[in-house]
Amino acid sequence: MSSPSVVASARRLVVKVGSSLVTNEGRGLDLDAITRWAEQIATVRSLGKQVLLVSSGAIAEGMQRLGWSKRPRQIHELQAAAAVGQMGLAQAYEARFRALGLRTAQVLLTHADLADRVRYLNARSTLLTLLELDVVPVINENDTVVTDEIKFGDNDTLAALVTNLVEADALVILTDQAGVYTADPRQDPAAKLIAEARAGDPYLETIAGGVGSGIARGGMITKILAAKRAARSGAHTVIASGREPEVLARLARGERIGTQLTASMPMLTARKQWLADHLQLKGRVVVDDGAARALSEGGKSLLPIGVVEVQGEFARGDAIACVDRSGREIARGLTNYASSEARLIAGKPTSEIESILGFIEEPELIHRDNLVLS
Repeated sequence: MSSPSVVASARRLVVKVGSSLVTNEGRGLDLDAITRWAEQIATVRSLGKQVLLVSSGAIAEGMQRLGWSKRPRQIHELQAAAAVGQMGLAQAYEARFRALGLRTAQVLLTHADLADRVRYLNARSTLLTLLELDVVPVINENDTVVTDEIKFGDNDTLAALVTNLVEADALVILTDQAGVYTADPRQDPAAKLIAEARAGDPYLETIAGGVGSGIARGGMITKILAAKRAARSGAHTVIASGREPEVLARLARGERIGTQLTASMPMLTARKQWLADHLQLKGRVVVDDGAARALSEGGKSLLPIGVVEVQGEFARGDAIACVDRSGREIARGLTNYASSEARLIAGKPTSEIESILGFIEEPELIHRDNLVLS
């Protein structure tokens, strides 16, 4: 007999609902479905669990209200659709939760909110306070103000970041498929559902397909990567069909549904978790083979002498990537020197930093306490 669903033992969980489910494949908000999820979340909460809801659907709802049949490519059009759709989306959730005696809060996030350490901590405090106040946070990417530089890219990633932010025990991603298959079941009738795997298993990324529909932005690959990201804070992930009857309530009671991706990665400290969650980096440095080994195997700091090339423009304190000569990211961290300074001291021993720059901030380009392996 298989073990119970990881959701059963979770005290705090994040639930993500995709656009195709929220908007009935783009035909407008599916109020019946939203009602069912609100009822299920109420049931899950009655079992003593805290729930945060990450919901897609603002842009899709806006498209429907504006009479657009095809998702626009221009960022300002997407922002306009989100602004129109967010009104209906928030109203729908608020009305259905209120009918069940539950209070909700709308929380809109951008990557900039989480890339800045102070704003990251403020977002965390706000969400945790809402949970303490017995409020259900309904979270979405702030599509009305995002640009290509700050958008998360999909709400699967946003859900994983929120999972890490509040240190949730489990992430439930509801989609229009039954879970993760060995191949795309829409194209391969022999595809089999994967009941359980390890989050971060490279095999999962090789079998994941592309974007599932013209309404959704993600696809199974974004869900696989979201599970991998959530596992960094020790959270397990379940990917299941949002059309499965009472799926949330059944998972919370221990039933195994969909694909369960278990976390087995070492948990990062809160600060290093924040570093790992930087989706956009200001620049990068190419390191030699010795520095690459010291970072990946020895847990060492990055010294200027190990840097071969400095790419991009960044300031002291910015997050940058450390890559090997082939371009593979090894680590990322907060730099002690601006890019102009880093270029001058690259390849030089620490003893020469002061004579080259006229000052020395730190002996390391990136200290190991401010560095996390990729």
